[in-house]
Amino acid sequence: MTEPSELVYMSAKQVAEYLDLNEKKVYAMANERMLPATKITGKWLFPKILIDRWIMDSCHSGMLTDRLLITGSDDPLLSMQVARLMAQVGSRELISYSATGSRLGLELLSKGYADVCTLHWGSLEERNIRHTALLKGYPNHQQWIMVHGYNRQQGLIVRPDMHHRCQEESKVLQLSWRWVTRQGGAGSQQHLEHWLLKQGAKLEQLNSVLTAFSERELAGYIARGDADIGFGCQAVAMESGLSFVPLVTESFDFVMPQGIYFRRQLQQLFKMLGGSHTRQMAALLGGYDLTDCGRLLWSPE
Repeated sequence: MTEPSELVYMSAKQVAEYLDLNEKKVYAMANERMLPATKITGKWLFPKILIDRWIMDSCHSGMLTDRLLITGSDDPLLSMQVARLMAQVGSRELISYSATGSRLGLELLSKGYADVCTLHWGSLEERNIRHTALLKGYPNHQQWIMVHGYNRQQGLIVRPDMHHRCQEESKVLQLSWRWVTRQGGAGSQQHLEHWLLKQGAKLEQLNSVLTAFSERELAGYIARGDADIGFGCQAVAMESGLSFVPLVTESFDFVMPQGIYFRRQLQQLFKMLGGSHTRQMAALLGGYDLTDCGRLLWSPE
């Protein structure tokens, strides 16, 4: 017999034994999305790591409710506001933001290692298709919801002396500039590949000299002269003293399990993002539109 500690996925019967519940109750809780589970070919499977976390988070009003772990796509405005919120709560709580890229962030969210994942995976017009299609590729997405953060400008980040040579998109790829790209699974890399496709080009055709694992790292390489051009958001270009060529308006959104939405720290963060100070900072950074921040965009059917 497999020991509980060796299990990765549990059946409804195993969960019933593990939690000392009636098996019918387990099915009812899964259907009501109270327990973290996914249905494969009509059969419920329960990731043990998430069952254990669900138990911990239910103890004494939630052992983990004194913290909020955010992962996913990189954004300077969010990074600044998380730092401000952390300064307000001091050592009483933990609010952490680790930029990993959209896909890795969703993997961490799916495995229960993060509470919230940020992502940007297409233009604003394609958000409802691209974002939801991406989410549905991960286990336990049935327990997730997606909330709008803000719109951002994405495009080419270049040195100021090169800006005048980037006004015609079709000619950019004719120049032998040194590109800094992002890691696979990053939203900015997805934007770059989609833009190249529209230009009739492929990623392999670029003179890629470096790979950056955050947008700020990408801007740093260009600002120091280690590379000439990359793809990222306007705010990152502006704070690094670089030039920017806007190519697409995107939706930067937040994904989380339904229960996390009401966690105190996240509600504080959304309140802060909707405040006048954040709007002032967004205007200074450039390329943001905070209209409808906090609006529910998607929930499982």
